[in-house]
Amino acid sequence: MKNKIFFFTFILITIFNVNAQNPKEQHLDSVTITSSRIDLPFKKNSRTIDIITASDIKNSAAVTIVDLLQQVAGVDIRRRGTGGSQADLFIRGGGFDQTLLLIDGIKMDDAQTGHHTMNAALPLEVIQRIEIIKGPAARVFGQNAFTGAINIVTKSSLDNSVSANVETGSFGQLNGSVTVGSELEHSSHIFHAGKMTSNGYQNNSDYENSNYFLKSVFNKKAQSIEMIATFFDKNFGAQNFYTPSSWGFNEYEETQNSLIAFSTKFQSEKLKIQPRVYWKRNQDMFLLQRDDPNGFRNFHISNKIGAEANASYRSKLGITGFGIDISQVYLRSNNLGYRNRFMTTLFLEHRFHFIDNRLDITPGVAMTYFSDFKFNIFPGLDVGFDITDNLKTYGNVGFTYRIPTYTDLYYNGGGSAGNPNLEPEQAFAQELGIKYMTPKFSATLAVFNRDAENLIDYIRSNVSEEVFTATNIAKVNTKGFEFDAAYNFKLNNFNQTIAVGYSYLDDTISEQNEELSRYALRTLKHHYTTRLSTKLFKNISQNIIYKYAERSTGETYNVWDASIVMQLKQVELSLTASNIFDADYIESGFTPMPPSNVLFGLRYKFL
Repeated sequence: MKNKIFFFTFILITIFNVNAQNPKEQHLDSVTITSSRIDLPFKKNSRTIDIITASDIKNSAAVTIVDLLQQVAGVDIRRRGTGGSQADLFIRGGGFDQTLLLIDGIKMDDAQTGHHTMNAALPLEVIQRIEIIKGPAARVFGQNAFTGAINIVTKSSLDNSVSANVETGSFGQLNGSVTVGSELEHSSHIFHAGKMTSNGYQNNSDYENSNYFLKSVFNKKAQSIEMIATFFDKNFGAQNFYTPSSWGFNEYEETQNSLIAFSTKFQSEKLKIQPRVYWKRNQDMFLLQRDDPNGFRNFHISNKIGAEANASYRSKLGITGFGIDISQVYLRSNNLGYRNRFMTTLFLEHRFHFIDNRLDITPGVAMTYFSDFKFNIFPGLDVGFDITDNLKTYGNVGFTYRIPTYTDLYYNGGGSAGNPNLEPEQAFAQELGIKYMTPKFSATLAVFNRDAENLIDYIRSNVSEEVFTATNIAKVNTKGFEFDAAYNFKLNNFNQTIAVGYSYLDDTISEQNEELSRYALRTLKHHYTTRLSTKLFKNISQNIIYKYAERSTGETYNVWDASIVMQLKQVELSLTASNIFDADYIESGFTPMPPSNVLFGLRYKFL
């Protein structure tokens, strides 16, 4: 009770001292979208794209990127526990296999399962911004961008600096990290190492997660070469992650995810070419009984080796973007067997301008070859019109596609069975939107529709059947709308921000009996978020985050988070409070989310 009174008082004080501050202003009209081959200013893009800037990250009261993305309307992050141990990523009602994650444009898809998508998520300290592309993006990124894509853009430089961060709080949480920046004559480097541990908020919910990040630029004064390397190691109790508590299992999981990539850029006045090579690896070990390693055990190792080249050419007719992506996937698994797949994708798009550059039309197509699913083509079209310098209306249509994962095709165990005869998922999507943008106020409104066929669900033949088999279900129609707005203004010479977002989804599925389906639609029908960033005194700022969710199954929950940050020259002190009013809710499966908790932090910058 005392904790609740403290949290409530904290919120009241914050609200009544509305002197908001973003630590560094970064206006959206100054951001260039880099997730496509044609680089465009944010306000000129003819798609629905949300940008989370470095300032937004600072004011988010988030500890991990998983917490951060939950604050974006239309993005559904379904966590099992805390510390970013496992979370599934959904955009506009799509499944976790239908959303693509990228790091500096590098595709982080996993052929085993989309459950591993967020294994590659970076620590917040090294992120410059996050680009969230909503709607079909297959013609830009390929088949995994069925309902959208998220591109994490890392920081380009930290100058010469060293900072250390220590956090401790509820459930035995203890986090520590070191971030180093180095600027040399011919090279620059960013290095980050961090560890997050907790005893857990319920039985068998402990975790020990480590993360390492290195970004280097060599030969800066000539033909520069950029290297990025990551490694994530997560060990966590997985109580009721996949089975209900009544079954009595004591689940446990360990995952590793790593990436190494090299890229460079050749650029002239009209032509830009960016080649890249990369190697991505994921390892997953699951025990049904934590104390019985000789019992039911799954062990998977997937490797993806790829090379790509993306280019753009400027002419009197507009900008042409084109590229090629070649990759080979290898899987070794005691459950899924030994698998491999070769993939090649060709991309082509052109941006035309008319009516004194006020009208833009961008047709494009992606052509993909899979060694086990042959050729597929994803055409699309974006159209935009600048009503004024700050007001733009836009629309887009596109076909999108997803081949089954190896889990969909071959998994066997835990009441689930794969189906090697599955057909790829496919959909046709449409969107209309309008966006307004000034340094003080920005807003976006979009309505969308998606008609999908052959979506993959796990179905049983009758209610007494214990095994759910992967099956192509008939048709699903998804429609809805989204609204986002942010207002920046000053009081007492301090900057302040209030941001709101709302999304509505309506799913209609043909010929589905929910009693016979394991993954019956459980989308966020209503999703509302708001963030208030304020400042009490010169060196003290605070943030309040509110999230409301209502799923298509009728479940609802309200969650409040907040943070206070005090800056004292080289020292930064923070207090983060999560789930302040102790909401009782589940985001995924059978795992209840943690009760109210706090985290105290200290960051020291040496240089």
